[in-house]
Amino acid sequence: MTKGVYWIGHVGKRDDFDYPIFDEFIDGKTKMGPWGIMSPFSWKLYGVGELGLGRGQRYVRQISGRWLKVEG
Repeated sequence: MTKGVYWIGHVGKRDDFDYPIFDEFIDGKTKMGPWGIMSPFSWKLYGVGELGLGRGQRYVRQISGRWLKVEG
């Protein structure tokens, strides 16, 4: 088993702004205040800037189908 931090919740085919999620997503804070599940496109439009503590994390889908945290 590969070590790392994995997303344990469900990830749908579309983000909280109704854009498609393919092989990566961001769990991050929006400019409007609440956090959301965002595609990279949505993050550029609605995210608070750089990823990190208190701002968000990026996850990438692995061959196994699990989502590995790669940034933030």
